Amino acid sequence: MNQVDFSLPQGHYLLSHSVGRPLASAEQDFMQRYFHPWAGDNHEPWYQWLDGIQRFTAALAQLFNSQAEYFCPQSNLSSGLTKWVMSLPETGKQPVRVLMSESDFPSMGFVLQQAVPDVEIHFIPAALDMSDLSVWQQHLSGEIDWVFVSQVYSNTGQQAPVDAITRLAKAQGCRVIIDVAQAAGVIPIDLSDCAADCVLGSCVKWLCGGPGAGFIWVNPAILDQCQPKDVGWFSHQNPMEFDIHHFAPHHSALRFWGGTPSVAAYIFAAHSIEYFARIGVETVRTHNLNLLARLRAELAPWYIAPTDAQRCSGTAILNAGNAQDKVLAALREAGIAVDARKLGIRVSPHIYNTQADIDAFIRVFKRALSA
Repeated sequence: MNQVDFSLPQGHYLLSHSVGRPLASAEQDFMQRYFHPWAGDNHEPWYQWLDGIQRFTAALAQLFNSQAEYFCPQSNLSSGLTKWVMSLPETGKQPVRVLMSESDFPSMGFVLQQAVPDVEIHFIPAALDMSDLSVWQQHLSGEIDWVFVSQVYSNTGQQAPVDAITRLAKAQGCRVIIDVAQAAGVIPIDLSDCAADCVLGSCVKWLCGGPGAGFIWVNPAILDQCQPKDVGWFSHQNPMEFDIHHFAPHHSALRFWGGTPSVAAYIFAAHSIEYFARIGVETVRTHNLNLLARLRAELAPWYIAPTDAQRCSGTAILNAGNAQDKVLAALREAGIAVDARKLGIRVSPHIYNTQADIDAFIRVFKRALSA
């Protein structure tokens, strides 16, 4: 478990909140499980490809301490959320009032605005601290039907107290939707006793699984209530039945799957998910927190993300003020990969990063400010 496990570019890569680096073994695994059955064998490759999908959901179950049948592959979070909200018995039959944050990823708001025929969204202002339970308590009134929570807010470095929010919302009879895209792979997540109704995620960031491999987890207690509208033959209990007059939704979360699947992304991502399940996300988080602490100790005046381990994400946010463009230019010239949003520069140390990466960032950051 070190840098040689990953394909790393020259320089210092600190952008895992955007795209994680692939495993060095990923190409060989992908060729063996996807391309070789297609190009090298004189038989139908679908059975081997679908074994790759089962490997994907099994790896997710191992990573999140759940069961494979509660997961369904999705091309992205937007697709998964659209399919799920459209499947609910109340959608289209009554007004739905949703609580979410202005800091949520915009795509999630777009889906809720467009996929739900009669919806009223209550936004928690972006200026508020989403890691503070009291903020949620102030906004979660008895009039809310659904609560959307991002476990991590990538632009602020805040981690929401999802378990406490879920308990609070459930006590008021709300459905709970959790977005773990920025948490999966860096913050341990246990779905074995999860009370949320739906969990959405992807593998492109900290899970290092590339784009196109999203997923939804649906609470088994409500699975039978969900009747997806966007279906296809892979949503069927028996996809090989081939009877156009009969549709029976799959007994598992695969009822959300749809038509002929695009399997390559899931075959690729399964290899990476297995890696992180094997080494343990707790190990990743400990390493991440140690490197964040190094950043915070050296750059405290500019460090604006939460510092408590229960309230911070895997990403540091550094506000260089009017010098931000100058700092970013210096970092690019030094081969240090980061990005910036409205609040500041985002730095995300992963398991493949070292103290040398962080120290290089600190040196360039300080030098640019003093120039």
